[in-house]
Amino acid sequence: MDNRWRPSVTVAAVIERDGRFLMIEEETHEGLRINNPAGHLDPGETPAEGCAREALEETAWHFRPTQLLGVYISRFQRSTTGEDVTYLRFAFTGELGEEEKGRALDFGIVRTLWMTPEELRATADRHRSPLVLRCIEDYLKGIRYPLESIYSDPSIRGPGWDRDEGS
Repeated sequence: MDNRWRPSVTVAAVIERDGRFLMIEEETHEGLRINNPAGHLDPGETPAEGCAREALEETAWHFRPTQLLGVYISRFQRSTTGEDVTYLRFAFTGELGEEEKGRALDFGIVRTLWMTPEELRATADRHRSPLVLRCIEDYLKGIRYPLESIYSDPSIRGPGWDRDEGS
């Protein structure tokens, strides 16, 4: 039996416009929750690519990550199943592009919301995780790191990569 700990790697977008943050409201195992546009990193993509994809899928807005906001880890137990879950989150900020009006949102996403920091603080009990507000607070503090802080080896793209490049 393999007991190796395997946290779920996720990516999240912190998108601010005119003092409001683009958030999603989604159905979860714990009920209706508020979250940053976020999701799991897919095989073969860099964290920044995954963040751009998730933002589009969950909000219908194009987003281009330009800076790393931080790397976060959290752990909780699902109230419905007792499952022990750990998330390792790469959060990004960047440039908001065009909205694809009429685009269907990901399964489980009820709607998008533009929320002020005060509204987010007041609804903390409805957040998907404590990382939601932490990412917003870090953004407001001005914390930023260059995208180059995350190195993605070409091997993530799958078979055929040059092994000498990854040495």
